[in-house]
Order: sequence, then C-alpha cells, then structure tokens
Amino acid sequence: MTRPHGGALLSAIITLVVALSAAIYVSVAADHGPGPRSGSAAVAAAPGPGDAAPVSTGVWVGTWAAAPVGGEPGTAADGTAGRTVRNVVHTSVGGTSARVTLSNLYGTDPLTVTHATLAVAAGDGSAAADPDTLRRLTFRGATTVVVPAGGQTSSDAVTVVVPADADVLVSVYSPISAGPVTYHPHARQTNYVADGESTEDVTGASFAAAGEYWRYLTALDVLGDEADGTVVALGDSITDGITSTSGADRRWPDVLAARLRADGATGDAPRYGVVNEGISGNQLLADDPRRGASALDRFERDVLDRPNVKAVVVDLGINDILRNRRLADPQAIVTGLRTLVERAHAHGIRVVGSTLTPFRGHRGWTDAREDVRQQVNRAIRADAVFDEVVDFDKALRDPYDPRSLRPEYDSGDRLHPSDRGYRTMAWTIDPTDLEGPVPARL
Repeated sequence: MTRPHGGALLSAIITLVVALSAAIYVSVAADHGPGPRSGSAAVAAAPGPGDAAPVSTGVWVGTWAAAPVGGEPGTAADGTAGRTVRNVVHTSVGGTSARVTLSNLYGTDPLTVTHATLAVAAGDGSAAADPDTLRRLTFRGATTVVVPAGGQTSSDAVTVVVPADADVLVSVYSPISAGPVTYHPHARQTNYVADGESTEDVTGASFAAAGEYWRYLTALDVLGDEADGTVVALGDSITDGITSTSGADRRWPDVLAARLRADGATGDAPRYGVVNEGISGNQLLADDPRRGASALDRFERDVLDRPNVKAVVVDLGINDILRNRRLADPQAIVTGLRTLVERAHAHGIRVVGSTLTPFRGHRGWTDAREDVRQQVNRAIRADAVFDEVVDFDKALRDPYDPRSLRPEYDSGDRLHPSDRGYRTMAWTIDPTDLEGPVPARL
C-alpha cells in the first residue's frame, strides 16, 4: 500500500523539530549557571513583538529563589507533559528587567520547553496576570529550549517593570515528559497548572490550583537601581518557613526583606535583595534523597551562583542533630560551618551565622541531643565560626525553660516558629552585619 503524503510530511516535520532541539540542547547543556553575576550595565538589541530585551542599566540581583529539592512524587511517568505550570513567587526588590532560571536537576530525560512567560500578578490571589506586563521568555533568542537531565538554564532578560513586594507569575509549558519534575515543596504559596498551552492566559481562567509546589523555577533575578547586591538565607525548614501562614509571605527572610527595603531607603541598612535557599529537612553534612543535597554540596549552586551576593545568613545544624541515628558529632557540625565560611570568603562574601534554636518537647528531643546543640552554640558564640553571630536561640527560647521555644513563638510542634517567631528572628538580625569587607582571618 502506498503511504499517504500526509505521513511523509509529518515525518519530515518531526525530523526538523528533533534537529532544531538537538542544536538548542547542545547550547543549553553548556549553560549551567544563571548568567552574569557582575553588576555591569546591560545593553541589548531592540525587542520584537511580545518579547523584550534589557535597555536599562543597573545591577543584577536576586529578588527570589528556591532550592530544587527532588523529583516531585507521582511525576516519573508523565512529568507535566501537555500542561502549563504557573509558579507564583514574591519579590524582595524591584527592577526594570528580569530573567529566570529553570532547572531539570532531577529529570531523567531532557526537558523541552516550547513556551514560557513572565508577568506581574494581577494581585487578586488568583492565577491572573497584569496584561501589560506579560512577556514571552526566550533562551539565547529562541522561544524553545531543551534543558538536559541534571541541568539548568537561564532565560534572556526581558524589559518589564517588576515591583518590589509583589507577586510574579512564571509560566512554563512542555509538550513531552522529562520524567520526574524538579520541584520545591512547602512553598507556602498556591501555584497553578492548566491543561494545554496556556502560558499567555492573562485571565488565569484555564488554571486550577495545584498545591504548594514550585516546579522547574529556581530563581528570579532583576536588573535595576533599587538594590546593590543580594543576601542569601541558607537553611532548613526554619528558613524555608514551613509553618508560616500560607500565601502571607511571613517567613523570616520575607520579613528581613521588608526591613531592608524600609531601612535601605533611608540609608540605615544595605540595599539588598533577599533570596530564600532554605530546604525543609536539609542537613549541613549529609545528602537526603527527599530533602535535597547537603548544604556543603549545594553551596555553590544556591549561594555562589546567585547574582552579586554580598552576604549569606546561615542557619543549619538542627537536622544533623535530629536525623542522625547515632549521636551527632558537634565538632563535625562546627567544622562544616567553618567550611561554608571559608568558601564564602573566597568569593568576598560575608557570613552571618545563627545559633541553633531550642526544640525540647519535639519528638526527636533527648538530653544527649540537647547537649550537642549546646556545644555547637558555645562554639558559635565564642566567635570561632562566623563573621557575625545572630543569636536566634536567645531570641526564641523560653526564659523559664531555655531548652524550649517561648510559647508565643512556637507553631505548635515545639521545633518550628510561629509567624510571630519568624518575625522576631528577622528583627534579631543587625542589617549592618550584612555589609562591609570580609574580615581578615589570622
């Protein structure tokens, strides 16, 4: 039987698409970083319809970020094939151009993205966008990009006014599965999914709520003159804000960002964007397939690769104590923290470190684990680890039982703070500790 001409045409089209995708794949495979980290001015050609290239000058800073944690459960077979993911993220500072980073770190196959957009949210808590801010994202000039399994890539910059303290929508459509979806759980923010290609739906009508997961998106950077650098909050679930009110942006890094915006405008604090690289359950020393790479392993990706980083606030060690089947070695924790400081200093980044907060009453608490926490805290307070110390333990502990959280700062599980506790943590940080040269070590 003679094959219909339509079949031959379809085969030719598929061959062409595969060839183009392969070329893009080779290009993206070499692009594992989020783009320039300097504060140099950006200059680009004029944008085409619906797209934009940066025409502003200023400094690239991180306004939002989330660390990739693992492959989303239940997505190994189909990923998000034939669906549009709409992530909702909250900015810490504004700018006049923006770019995003997409990750396929936990995918088992290449992630093909044929459509992606960015827009400022309409502000009504839904998936609706401000239509005047919708921008098509491109990757080295192309609207289609193939992100290799285990890789990531950054978009080209688009010209758009991104306000501080606002929600931004980043929508991603993939026609085929890449295997497990790289995600960040415990977003404390409702995100959305639509059937079919809906990246340019400004009404949000095609989207349905799809839980508190951020998918594929790991960073949003802005270019502008509102900030001079980035501060990274590196930690576990306490930094991730797992018990903060959902949709209210009350994690301690959110409150710190609000402080820096207000005080930076008057010159009383550095003008920094704040990005949250907390992972619930994360450890300083050990990897966990469900709770992400250890802080030591992810430090380059989640701290050093953020744009124009000036300081990092480290709150890590509790899970190394809680999740260790044997009694954790306090000296190993302190040594791991010192390693982070050394790596930050090699890049001119200041490090503010916190004491470990109390957790008596939590199911994992024991006298022996409490002793380890106290030993680590003594080393931190002795000025033997960090450039500056923020005493979260002292700020949150119950004055009548210093091994426990103060009742009003306890979310109820005796480990994680309440909204009020997170606010107290942010107000315990001295903003001036986040700026200045890296201290010389003798």
